[in-house]
Amino acid sequence: MVAIKAADVDAFVARPDPARRVVLVFGPDAGLVGERVRAILAASVDDPNDPFALARLEGEELTAEPSRLTEEALTMPLFGGRRAVWVKAGSRNIAPAVEALLGEPLFAGATPQCRVVIEAGDLRRNAPLRVLCERAKNAAALPCYADSERDRARLIDEEMRAAGLSLAPDARAVLIPLLGGDRAASRSEIQKLAVYARGRDQVGVEDVAAVVSDASALTIDDIVDAAFAGKPGELETQLAKARVAGTAAGSILFNAQRQLAQLHKWRFAIEQGRGFSLDAVQPAVPFRRRPLIEAALKAWSAARLATAMAQLADAVLDARRNSALADTITERALLAIATNGRRSAA
Repeated sequence: MVAIKAADVDAFVARPDPARRVVLVFGPDAGLVGERVRAILAASVDDPNDPFALARLEGEELTAEPSRLTEEALTMPLFGGRRAVWVKAGSRNIAPAVEALLGEPLFAGATPQCRVVIEAGDLRRNAPLRVLCERAKNAAALPCYADSERDRARLIDEEMRAAGLSLAPDARAVLIPLLGGDRAASRSEIQKLAVYARGRDQVGVEDVAAVVSDASALTIDDIVDAAFAGKPGELETQLAKARVAGTAAGSILFNAQRQLAQLHKWRFAIEQGRGFSLDAVQPAVPFRRRPLIEAALKAWSAARLATAMAQLADAVLDARRNSALADTITERALLAIATNGRRSAA
């Protein structure tokens, strides 16, 4: 087995092993996958913008014509130099094309060297493409999971150093938890902060508060809104993102209770004929959330929301008593709410 451990991936990306001619980069963090793919390609060719040095293939092409990958990998560079092939797997199973290439004797000994970099999404442990690249001696599989707190801290330091800025310790402590589970989004937020603070001696807490979006909070808002709007499919998608980002179940339940209390208050006002309008709510409801909140107010009555409050309170208590099952308890409670909301809206 030649699977690369997550802790060793950065070292491989910095100095790709020339013996591993096929590199599969995969995982739930699309931003990190793309960043590592570009870094490996930059280390594999003299000019990534040269179409003769870097060929691009889509998974659909290889599904229709598997031999295309081997043909591209064995093509000699028109003007000499190193060559690479960038494959975007998409949702297609391109394992047969990759397997044929890995077994091709000319690929192992061809000169000049050609590297094949495959960009893929999150792959199950038993996915054919992942298993193939983890087991082949001339291939490597690089998993890309959501950044840990240490990873986010390192990313912050890297970007601040590149911008020639220093970050106050308390600002750093505030910034770390605001970054989400996508490397590209996190880097973008840090760079936005650097641009905002350009010309200052030090970046402070007030700067972070002014420009950096709370990625984890946005994820929780999406979860809660999908649940009460009766969209179980969207809810499951958002819960999956939260798991990748390491969002605590307690935070999700807390925000669900808070939103439920607001919905009950607003719905009660509507039923009492008080002329309620979201336009008058303070603080203002973000535009992106309004459609789902409006859907929730139409789907639920005040009485049913009161019942949901009791059910959600039970889930909170169960999650606290059984911390190992907190994620499962949270998911079941919110899916029950989403199912009830969908039935009401039907």
